[in-house]
Amino acid sequence: MWVERLARDIGALAQTAEGTRNRVLDQVSQLTARHVPGCSAALVVVWRDTRPEERGPGADLRGRHVVVDYAASHSDLAAAFEHQYATDQGPTVQAVREGATVVVEDTLTDRRWPGYTSMAVRCGDRSSVTYQCELDGELLTFGVHSCRGRRFDPEEVVPPLAMLTEHTATTLRSIGRDAEAVREAVHMRRAMTARTVIDQAKGILMHARGLTSQQAFEELRRVAQRNGMKVADVARRLMAEQATSNGHQ
Repeated sequence: MWVERLARDIGALAQTAEGTRNRVLDQVSQLTARHVPGCSAALVVVWRDTRPEERGPGADLRGRHVVVDYAASHSDLAAAFEHQYATDQGPTVQAVREGATVVVEDTLTDRRWPGYTSMAVRCGDRSSVTYQCELDGELLTFGVHSCRGRRFDPEEVVPPLAMLTEHTATTLRSIGRDAEAVREAVHMRRAMTARTVIDQAKGILMHARGLTSQQAFEELRRVAQRNGMKVADVARRLMAEQATSNGHQ
């Protein structure tokens, strides 16, 4: 079935060399536009609530969510979405605000968002279904769009769209974990390098001044505080001065 194949393709994006979030969103939108029956273009958006502490019944959600990343498989759909975002009107914005699936049968006859539908018609966005799900404190919306009116049957489209949205969210979570692991590895390498430099600088002070290891570190720390520097940077400067001194001998 097409949805299972597409779900596998989306899941595999986390393993690609270019598995950044923006790249994944772009590829998901392109894959969806090619493989979902009746879909002319797809829109995938990651949102963040700017006032999460105000959630709850009766909370005003208008204008609270900002776009973190998004991808549209066609430039006309991107233009239509940017108009949605600017006017705070349209199916994608509504899906975020209501936390529910939004169906547009035909923008020629839809009266919910007068500020959006005329732009949608000009961009060839006649019908759509937009699904949303939580994404680690953010929100993911996934929309399939058609240049023809009444192209999607919600009963047929929503279940596979929900599945694709969840697979995309899982892939994005995996990308996030991988990126965090890389950041931690880089941090550890930097910390280990700094420790090596500090140990070498301590050795110089211990040899030159007859200090203990702790006394040498305290001396490095005092110099760092006095000059508004990091201990590792003071150690590097001492190492450089030592190398220069040895070079002149």
